[in-house]
Amino acid sequence: MAHNAPYKICFVHKNRETEEEDEKNYKTYKEIVAKLPTLEGWLGNSVYQYQSFWYNFDLVGVGPLAVQHHFTAQPTDILLASCGSNWLKSLAFSVMNRKSYPPSSQQHPLLTFNSNDLVPVMEVILYNNNLNCNQIPNLDILPSPRLFGTYMPYTSLPQSITHSDHARIIYICRNTKENFLSWWHFVNKFRSNISLEPMKLEEAFQWFCKGKSAFGPFWDHVLGYWKASLERPGNVLFLKCDDIMAQPNFYFKRMGDFMGYPFSSMEEKEGVVDQIIKLCSFENLSNLDVNKAASGPPLYGAYFRGNKVGDFANYLTPEMIEQLDHITEQKFHGSGLTL
Repeated sequence: MAHNAPYKICFVHKNRETEEEDEKNYKTYKEIVAKLPTLEGWLGNSVYQYQSFWYNFDLVGVGPLAVQHHFTAQPTDILLASCGSNWLKSLAFSVMNRKSYPPSSQQHPLLTFNSNDLVPVMEVILYNNNLNCNQIPNLDILPSPRLFGTYMPYTSLPQSITHSDHARIIYICRNTKENFLSWWHFVNKFRSNISLEPMKLEEAFQWFCKGKSAFGPFWDHVLGYWKASLERPGNVLFLKCDDIMAQPNFYFKRMGDFMGYPFSSMEEKEGVVDQIIKLCSFENLSNLDVNKAASGPPLYGAYFRGNKVGDFANYLTPEMIEQLDHITEQKFHGSGLTL
């Protein structure tokens, strides 16, 4: 279904002069990336460090640089940020579009499209030169309000977002141990697709602890958005995955209020919140054909793994758990944040 994804309209035909300008820009970004610190990455290819965070070149290309130079936020934009959460995109899309697409409808877009098609990640899908042949997307063509995703750290976002009085950001994070485990599973699904041996848990653990996971260091990523949520509470909403799973009704309504789409008392009586919970459940979305793709970009099947709270205990040794807890306590000391 990806070829019919709504965001595809952004890649319209351009005149030759504009196309040449796009290619020139991407060439410049590639030259910049070529001079950055690099490592052999988790997928057997290179990862580069840009503004203190790590990016896999095959997954994002020079997308982060292109986003910074070309994305201009509109006042009604909503940005969904995380270290990796497909669930948030599904939830936010359903909340924002529930009038046009009732969550109980058999024609709901989430039953046809992966949430990454409906809420494209800017640096991975929209500005990724590896996917889009050096073409800058025309995002002005998208209807307002626009909903985007990102894995970029807060400190690397374009100023049109971070300095906006109106554009809003929702950030969701898992606790450290669940985030590590999710990243490890994600990496190994990709490695399997390109015929690489699975990355051993111990090896991945060392990468993660050193801050060299995707879009890491994890702790710095989380802290950036946490501090922004304290400084700009009207523009940045910080959510914890564990909290949402424990009280989904409360946090879905909070999300609706923050986005400017509050639930009415009638909607609550009619069970609309519960319908969204059911629609966006792992059990429902993971069983759809569009979310089972195990090969080819963007490998949507790799994005779906159950959010089982406490599942890390089935994989991590007590020593690993203690080490992650210790690093987390050190990193977050004095911030007021606990995970």
